[in-house]
Amino acid sequence: MEKEDPVEESTSFTSTMRIDITPDILKEMGAPSPKSDTRRIRRKTPVIKVPHNRKRGSEGSRYKQLLDSIYDGVLITDMAGNVVEVNPRAVEFLRYDPAKLIGLSVLDIIAGSDQELLDAIRENLESERYALIQAYCIRHDHTYFPAEIAVNIFRLSEPRMCFFIRDITIRKQTEDQLRTEHNAIQNAVTGIAIVDTSSRLQYVNPAMLELWGFKQAEDILGHNVASLLKDHENAARMVQRVIEQQEPWDEEMVALRADGSEFEVQVSGACNRDADGEVLGVVFSFLDITDRKRAEEAMRQAAEHRAMLASVGAACHHLGQPATVIVTNLEMMKRRESGLPEEVRSLVDGSLDAAELLGQILHKLNAVTEYRTTEYIPRKEDSDKPTNRILEIG
Repeated sequence: MEKEDPVEESTSFTSTMRIDITPDILKEMGAPSPKSDTRRIRRKTPVIKVPHNRKRGSEGSRYKQLLDSIYDGVLITDMAGNVVEVNPRAVEFLRYDPAKLIGLSVLDIIAGSDQELLDAIRENLESERYALIQAYCIRHDHTYFPAEIAVNIFRLSEPRMCFFIRDITIRKQTEDQLRTEHNAIQNAVTGIAIVDTSSRLQYVNPAMLELWGFKQAEDILGHNVASLLKDHENAARMVQRVIEQQEPWDEEMVALRADGSEFEVQVSGACNRDADGEVLGVVFSFLDITDRKRAEEAMRQAAEHRAMLASVGAACHHLGQPATVIVTNLEMMKRRESGLPEEVRSLVDGSLDAAELLGQILHKLNAVTEYRTTEYIPRKEDSDKPTNRILEIG
């Protein structure tokens, strides 16, 4: 039981008692689980017509008119919890014949309730404004619906307890849906952020904090979302474009962590609207694509290396034939040493050595399986320039 803030001490009732009877509590109490039925059934509610010529009705007729016109279902019981009067909305909610509701105990209507609960309500109503109960009500057909029940004491000639029942099926479904969506966002691996129309962060999920390296949401809330990205100006333009043009936006950008390190993210933005369709800001999702970009770069480099190795192999094949012709011709010239001057023989020997070295280099190039480059000319500056790198063979 929870107590709300007390009202002024001068009033006869000082506070509110709140009781929640949830499905889990029903299981613990061993109460039977009624069949669930959340169908929205339209029923014709009796309309009370007041004669125009009646200026002032009796106390009883005015009381009856008030009871019948109340939006909530009303059960009026004696202090023992037995129903003595109902209004049309209670009949509609509970699907009882009105005559069958009279005399029924309220404990038969509130799922999971017992005499101890009734005693606690009655005792607290002696000093408190009213009691609020979150529970399930059982209909005549044994289906049930979630309800919020306000209980107070109505003091006439005899004290009566009034149970005001409100069907909160739609509200509970909405709350459950919101809770599910909230849990999904909280547990998403993608960073989710919500900003207002001035680009200030209003909400971030745990994945967002982890991506940027923040310990708690307070460290980032209120900051401009553009401050999380390297290109601040482009990020600011992006937010304005989403808000003004009201169209989704998607782009790869470089982000800045809390420690200043950079990483790449896929940024998606869409308008955040209220129930009336008015734009409240932007909802962002951030996906870390650093590993994907590294893999893409590795694949690109591997493709380039394969292409280079294929080119080297083709060059070796095309250079091999003329190299073979040169070696053959030099060998034939060497065999005719008697007719050649000494100077020419020396040139032939040198050319033959060079041709053999060329053949060895072509053989090594043809056997290269990994594309690696090495420095061509040692330099203090620009040693890694493409113009100063050659294929490494060995």
